[in-house]
Amino acid sequence: MESLPATRRVPGPSDQHYKGDHIPLVVSRETGDIVPESHQADPLVRPDKIEATPFAKSWAHFVAGGIGGMTAAALTAPLDVLKTRLQSDFYQAQLRASRQSHVGVPLNPIRAAWYHFSETGQILSAVYRQEGPRALFKGLGPNLVGVVPARSINFFTYGNGKRLIAKYFNNGQEGTWVHLSAGVLAGIVTSTATNPIWMVKTRLQLDKNVAAESGGVTRRQYQNSYDCIRQILRNEGLRGLYKGMSASYLGVAESTLQWVLYERMKTALALREEKIVQSGRQKTWWDHAVNWTGNAGAAGGAKLVAAILTYPHEVARTRLRQAPMDGGKPKYTGLIQCFKLVFKEEGMAGLYGGMTPHMLRTVPSAAIMFGMYEAILRLLGTPS
Repeated sequence: MESLPATRRVPGPSDQHYKGDHIPLVVSRETGDIVPESHQADPLVRPDKIEATPFAKSWAHFVAGGIGGMTAAALTAPLDVLKTRLQSDFYQAQLRASRQSHVGVPLNPIRAAWYHFSETGQILSAVYRQEGPRALFKGLGPNLVGVVPARSINFFTYGNGKRLIAKYFNNGQEGTWVHLSAGVLAGIVTSTATNPIWMVKTRLQLDKNVAAESGGVTRRQYQNSYDCIRQILRNEGLRGLYKGMSASYLGVAESTLQWVLYERMKTALALREEKIVQSGRQKTWWDHAVNWTGNAGAAGGAKLVAAILTYPHEVARTRLRQAPMDGGKPKYTGLIQCFKLVFKEEGMAGLYGGMTPHMLRTVPSAAIMFGMYEAILRLLGTPS
């Protein structure tokens, strides 16, 4: 008699020791991987509870990262316009002229800070009065077009890069150097893919409406995003769309530092949650608030530290993307030359021009983006 191959019966709901849906499966937020330790305790797992590929949940992170970035960009657009203008040499020249009236007037740190904030507010108000409310959102179109793929690519590349680096180079264990390597990889891929979009965005923001200031003598150089791309390709060639790339790569240090700090803060929040569970005490309203907003606060704090330490590259990137001068020759021809020229003409203050609106924008923007990211993942049912 031919023997049939032995099969293992999958337990059903009628079995006494069936655990079914009560088996906890911990899923990596970045890649959708099931953490192996989460199902080793019970080998009898139903087939419909087994996750498929490591990329099975990638679409959720792709969508969540894109929506989070889009929301943050739309809410902070006016400050982004202001930051870009303050980084340009045209507006820095205006500020230096206005500051001549304060020469010789001693300012203590508090008064100096207040003067800086009020100066920022005055420029924002002047943009609104002279160019209208639409000017506060100039460049938002290409910004949104760039933010969605940029954030989606960044989250996708970082999460999967971290998984692969840990798997093949660190025995499956995460660590600071793994986060560092994944952050560098994500930054390089994102910068390369989206640099032309940021180039157009910067040109549109710097293409100020000077008709009101010049009495209609001059007109806007670019009519819209398409016209901007057409003129750049015609006058500067394909390489013109990749101006500022060296500064963008230098900016990878900022995004990498932000990822590393964010991971450390998330680990601290996870340890806090674990201690609460082990203690068996009831969660207070503060515990629930930290549970929902802790990651957003960690993202904002990480961005604050990273942005302060690496800010000069933002100024260099904006200067390198400025339109050529009247003679057709660019004022800034390279990263090192840009740093030297800005420092020579404007001093150290020039390398930090526009930092106030930059901080006012990027810190809440990071908190909004990561907060939306976490919330959308929860709504989509993707576990932490």
